[in-house]
Formats: sequence, C-alpha cells, structure tokens
Amino acid sequence: MILMLTRQFLPKEEMMIPKLAVSNYDKEHAPYIDATGAHAGALLGDVRHDPFQSGGLETPAHDRVEAGDIHKAHKGVLFIDEINTLRLESQQSLLTALQEKEYPITGQSERSSGALVKTEPVPCDFIMVSAGNLDAVQKMHPALRSRIKGYGYEVYMQDSMEDTPENRKKMVRFVAQEVVRDGHIPHFNEGAVEEVIREARRRAGRKGHLTLKLRDLGGLVRVAGDVAHSEGAPLTTAEHVLAAKRIARSIEQQLADSYLEHRKEYESFLRRGSAVGRVNGLAVMGGDSGIVLPIVSEVTPAISGAEGRIIATGKLKTIAKEAVQNVSAVIKNMTGTDISRHDVHIQFVGTYEGVEGDSASVSIATAVISAIEKIPVDQTVAMTGSLSVRGDVLPVGGVTYKIEAAAQAGMKKVIIPKANEADVLIEKAYKEKIQIIPVSSIAEVMEHSLVGPKKNSIIEKLRNITRLSFDIPEVSPASVQAKNLFGCRN
Repeated sequence: MILMLTRQFLPKEEMMIPKLAVSNYDKEHAPYIDATGAHAGALLGDVRHDPFQSGGLETPAHDRVEAGDIHKAHKGVLFIDEINTLRLESQQSLLTALQEKEYPITGQSERSSGALVKTEPVPCDFIMVSAGNLDAVQKMHPALRSRIKGYGYEVYMQDSMEDTPENRKKMVRFVAQEVVRDGHIPHFNEGAVEEVIREARRRAGRKGHLTLKLRDLGGLVRVAGDVAHSEGAPLTTAEHVLAAKRIARSIEQQLADSYLEHRKEYESFLRRGSAVGRVNGLAVMGGDSGIVLPIVSEVTPAISGAEGRIIATGKLKTIAKEAVQNVSAVIKNMTGTDISRHDVHIQFVGTYEGVEGDSASVSIATAVISAIEKIPVDQTVAMTGSLSVRGDVLPVGGVTYKIEAAAQAGMKKVIIPKANEADVLIEKAYKEKIQIIPVSSIAEVMEHSLVGPKKNSIIEKLRNITRLSFDIPEVSPASVQAKNLFGCRN
C-alpha cells in the first residue's frame, strides 16, 4: 500500500523519465544473441501487463516495454537453431525486421493491457544465422526463405570430410581439445589417436572420408579417458579406446545385440545347411548397428483367376514396398517363368519395428528365385544390396555394420555390392570370422548363394540376360561431341 501511494504522489516529470531498453555500453564486441527456443515476446519484444490501469496507480507504458532479442542483436548477430519451431506469425515478423531493420515493440498477448501499447520502430539491424534439419526448410515461411535465398546464403553442412593428412591433423587437434575441455582424463598417446581416427573413418560410412559427427566421437574420447583414469594410467592408449567402444554403445547397438541373441536362441534365422526360399538378409538399426533380417518366400497357386500377385508382409514402408515391386520386374524378366498364375509371398520375419529402404532387394530376389526354381540357398551366407531392374547390384549404406552383424550371428560369408568394397572397415575381431564377397550382378549373387546341381542353369540364364542389357548401340560422332560439350558421364 505504501509503494502504491508513493507511486501515486511522485511528480509527473519523474514518472516520465525515459527507459533505456538496450545498452551496449562498455562492450568491445558486437552482440551475439542466441534466440533458440524464444517465444514471440522474447524474440520480438513485449509490453508487460499492468493490473493497475487507472486511479494514478498505473505504470507508465514506456516503463513496461521490454526489448526483444532482435533489438538486443542490433549491429550484431542473431542465432536461431531449429527455426522451423517458430510460429509462422513470428517468422513473418522476423522477415519484416530483416527488411526494415527496425521493428516496433507491442504487447504479444491480446489479453494483456500491453496489447494497447505500440512503440515507435526500434532499430534492429542484425545478421541472422539460422539452423535446422532438412525438414526445417519445408516448415519455414516461404517469404522468409525467399529473403534468405535472395540476400543471404543457404549452406548444407556435410556429415563427413575427406580423409587427408590435413584433416587427420584436425582430428588430432579435436582429441586434444576434448581432453583439455574435460579436465580430468589423461592425454592420448599416438596409438589411441590413431584408433580414434580409424573409428572416424568407420563411422563416416564412405571410402576416403572421416565423420564430422564430432559430438558422438567426443563421447568416445571421454569414455576412453575415463577408462584410463579409472586404471590410473598416465596416458590413454589404443586398448582404452577399444574398451570404450565396447562400453559406449548406443541404445540401438544394444538392441541389435539383444535382437541377435534372441533370434539365435529361437532360431529365427538359420546358420547352417540350406533351405529353399529362405535368405539371411541384413539391415541397419539406428544408423550405427546391423541386424540379420530373415526373408522367406513361397509360391502358391493364384487366389485370383485373373492374375497372380506379389504379397509382401512385415510392416514394410514406402521405399521397401517399391523395392519389392522392382524385384518383381527383375524376376519376371530373368527367370523366364510365367508367374501370372501364381501368388508370390514374401515375408520379412520378425520385423516388428518396420522395414524401410531398398537394401534388401538382392535378398528378396534370391529368395523368390529360389522358391520358383526350387533351388536351395546356402544358410551360412548373408547378403545386402540394392537391385536395379536390369539385375545390377547397386551400393547401399551401413555395409560395415551389416558385415559385423553377420559375423556376430555366426554367418560364414557375406555378399555385398562391389561398389561398397572400399567402404568396409570392420573391427579386427571379425576379420577372421567371415568372408566378404563383393558382387556386381544378380548372377554373381546366385553363384555364391545357391547350392545344388540345378543352380548352373539359372546362373547361365541370368548371365545371358544381364549381358544383353549391356549391349549399347554405337553412338554417332555428333552425339559424342554433344555429350562432351555438356560434360555428361556414364
């Protein structure tokens, strides 16, 4: 009550003293404001609500004005991560601020007395740096994105870099920085750093590249340092890094290990002998772990009198369904068998989490051809690879993790696309356990996976068809010149 009375009897000239909204006094550098997650009031400015709006108890409007991050970033940098989380209205206001370089402050809530207050335009000349995933682009205000494309830059951040001596030195510096930042773990010796760089190659998933997912790699550095610290070692060694890799496994890797153990126990996939229409495919879980994906096929008389169908089950997603359709084209073209009077059933066994991608195309084709021709498949073989409609085996992702999963499951051989051969960086513990067979065509897949005397005829048939698909007619000199002119490549 005393405060209210004091406010009421203040001289009018003292109540109208201007309020300093933003001050950069004594600052040597331009402001950098992180507005990630800011709501409209914090980003654009707001006017606080005043419950006492009459009787001389009200607070002057200018005293209730609060500057937003766009005003605090004047002549500096405004950073917004996950920009797509901003409401479209806020993105529109942000666009206005960028264009006009000034923006008035008003109350953001229509239920507040601040909504009745609007200041003159407040300067907000800043450089905006925004970030987000690819889905952020789709949810951005079209006009805001147009402004960025017209007056700024759109930069796609790579997730890997070339494996060059210069970049390896940067990785060494990164390891040293992580050790210093932690402050408690011992420094890494040369062998430990080499093992971290090797893991960076492995996680890149591409030949001749190092991963740039440094947050995950930094976690490995800290766990290795913790292992060395717990042992009282003066330096972190390669053995500590290897131990850290066994300890610091992602949830997906732990689930994949549990998945393999359960499948072994209940024999969801076979590891010995041969079987008709059954193939051990391979898949990736969570991006950094592999699993064995059993695929079973059966051919039955068509239910419909008009035409047979290809029926795939196992919670398939869009790309996986399209891969099954592509495989059906290959089968019709290459087996020479009339399947119009039959239904072809394809089952992905135990895929409770769903299946996405086309890396099981080779496995599907092998299972179906085995079922149609009644030729057994070697169950000590696992395979992965995408398949073109001409029968070419195309590269896929996660080859290293898939090979390690096959070795862990007890497979003896694994078939991979020849294009992925240089991408393989498996752990030393698996190298003696499994034979890696790179292939480039479906005929080669059949040669290494089918068993029994009947396989030779189907392999020869597939080779002939694949060979015919590569008979390209001669190109006229004019076409060759045009091709060179436009820089086209086969």
